[in-house]
Amino acid sequence: MAVAGIDRMAAPAYCPALGTKLLFLCAALGFALGVVATLSLTATSTSISSSYAYSASSALGLFLPATPNVVQDRHPPPPMMMAASTIAQPRPADQDHHHAAGIAVVRAGGAAPAPPPPPPPPPPIIGRISEDEDDEQLMALAASAPREVPAGAAPKVAFLFLTRWDLPMAPLWDKFFDGHGGLYSVYVHSSPAFNGSDPPETSAFYRRRIPSKEVKWGHVSMVEAERRLLAHALLDDHSNARFVLLSESHVPLFDFPTVYSYLVNSTEVYLESYDQPGATGRGRYNRRMDPVVTAAQWRKGSQWFELDRGLAADVVADRVYFPVFKRFCRRNCYADEHYLPTFLNVVRPSAAANRSLTWVDWSHGGPHPARFTRMEVTVDFLRWLRSGGGGGTCTYNGRTTSICFLFARKFLPSSLTRFLRFAPKVMGFG
Repeated sequence: MAVAGIDRMAAPAYCPALGTKLLFLCAALGFALGVVATLSLTATSTSISSSYAYSASSALGLFLPATPNVVQDRHPPPPMMMAASTIAQPRPADQDHHHAAGIAVVRAGGAAPAPPPPPPPPPPIIGRISEDEDDEQLMALAASAPREVPAGAAPKVAFLFLTRWDLPMAPLWDKFFDGHGGLYSVYVHSSPAFNGSDPPETSAFYRRRIPSKEVKWGHVSMVEAERRLLAHALLDDHSNARFVLLSESHVPLFDFPTVYSYLVNSTEVYLESYDQPGATGRGRYNRRMDPVVTAAQWRKGSQWFELDRGLAADVVADRVYFPVFKRFCRRNCYADEHYLPTFLNVVRPSAAANRSLTWVDWSHGGPHPARFTRMEVTVDFLRWLRSGGGGGTCTYNGRTTSICFLFARKFLPSSLTRFLRFAPKVMGFG
């Protein structure tokens, strides 16, 4: 009984303590469940922020046993969201269309599109190069061009027109070139101040002007222009095999097949190179040219040349003789009459026929040849020019011939109508 009494007496003391603990645990559990329920309801709201959701998870960790990877299971945003947030940066207005298209591609394919290729580098600015350096670079490039026509290619004749302004005889030349495309090239060096309109697209002179510089009569700039024409012709077409210099007052005396065959089959180049005593020959030599150019090497000749590809390459590659002419051949020297004749005499004296293919009338004397007007162009005059121009015969590839001049000058623009009328009858074209 005593034990039973003790047990009955102890029970009331134990039950209140146990009830208090149970009450505290129930209250705590109720509070936790209330917090969880409240946070769950709040999390379903569309206005909840990510930071607030993270606080809810922390609260759950405080009151409930931690579940595996509660925090670690928070996945990062899907790639689409990350890419979109990266792409959606402020862009110029002209890129809005491409930007929208890029986002559409990301959402559909799940990956950002490849970035566009970088733009090509800007072209070099020629204006940064001085005039001398510009020509020097051009000559260096041309000197590296092939010295022979490619195997199997049809050789071409390069017609180099050195003009002051326009080409009044262009209609006659167009008839001369007509039907012979692929056998010739045309290059025009005109005054940079000339702003005339381009010839029609059907013309052989359409867009054939090269970058040009000012040329002064009797000045070394004349030779610079000739070298510029040669350089462009060497670089532009490796099939250019022969190079003939002409002016705006030149006319052809024969049809194209005759001229072409004469030039491409020739074993010589056509350039005058002779020793002339007196003030207009040896008297123009400057002793300061010695020892690079000696008095014994000094030569004179007409500027209207015809060269083969090898000699043309030698001319543009010249870094020895031309600088001396440029420095010392001034005033009354007339470099256009002495540079090429002297250069040829030094580097390839046996290559020249020692005559020009251009007929010019110097019978009136003076520094300029005679000019011909419209009324002076007659059928008989043209036939006389074609038969040698009063000079008799000459030698071609070791044989005597009466065809010594292929071209003639100086004809005024007013004579064009006469040439167009007589060309079909006398010269065989048009």
